[in-house]
Amino acid sequence: MQFNESKIPSILSMEPLGLSPSAVYPMFLLGLTTYCLILVFNLTLILTIALNRQLHKPMFLLLINLPINDIMGATAFYPQLMDSILSQDRTISQAACFVQAVLVHLYGGGNLLILTIMAYDRYVAICLPLRYNAIMSLNLVAKLITTAWLYNFVTIGVLFILLARFRFCRSAITDTYCNNPSLMKLVCEDISINNYYGLFLAVLNQSVSLVAVVITYVQILLTCLVNKRADAQSKAIRTCATHLVVFVLYGLTTLFTIVSHRFSEVSAFLRRSVGVSFLVFPPILSPLIYGLNTSEIRTKVLHMRKKSPTFPQLRHDK
Repeated sequence: MQFNESKIPSILSMEPLGLSPSAVYPMFLLGLTTYCLILVFNLTLILTIALNRQLHKPMFLLLINLPINDIMGATAFYPQLMDSILSQDRTISQAACFVQAVLVHLYGGGNLLILTIMAYDRYVAICLPLRYNAIMSLNLVAKLITTAWLYNFVTIGVLFILLARFRFCRSAITDTYCNNPSLMKLVCEDISINNYYGLFLAVLNQSVSLVAVVITYVQILLTCLVNKRADAQSKAIRTCATHLVVFVLYGLTTLFTIVSHRFSEVSAFLRRSVGVSFLVFPPILSPLIYGLNTSEIRTKVLHMRKKSPTFPQLRHDK
């Protein structure tokens, strides 16, 4: 994407964090610790799946996209935030702001798409177990992953190409990080097309993903209820219910973050708090809920830790 310095101010400023001098280093350490935990959890999940041939199955090949996406979202947010905390400087270059905004939106859209495909995979595995291998072939999984990422890049690319047409007349970002709604507020021209496209894209992605996930998990839960094995019932219902709650909460927070910018009545503090939550919690919780909570992955991770502290030796696992 080309940035025209005559159209966009070279320096933008984000909402102040309001930290006292005594809180600077504790908050920096908290942010650094959280970011490191996100990297450790997600890289552990990625390497465990990548280096174990036994995990090269449709379910796990889909799952590996989730930590990759979470690392992208966390990296778009945490390093810039920690630099702001340490320097107490909330300015950001227009190029860095656009890059951050693009990555944040790719992360948001990617999570919805990946979780939706994963829900379909679980539906086939539990409700149609005899046909699972025929339906969820590696070829289909590759096509689903490619289509999801391609759709995500194209739709988000169009979103920011539409924004790059305008001259910015303001420089104050009304949010904790750069995103499309806050950048649109810097424009003094008619942005109706951007508003319509952005709202349409948000509603389309959220509604389709939410409906698809709810339907698949309801079918899964119904199948579990008719299963006569009590232990299988309990495990499947607990797992599906957890996944469904996490997905619904994630979908609602992302939708609220996008839509709230279009209504002046919404509290700025509430909007910023909810907006930050979808970048803070999913990247650290997703690898635990969707990955390390899975028995096959947990077994491999524990085996790795007992065998050697280094990941490369996992290549010899058979």
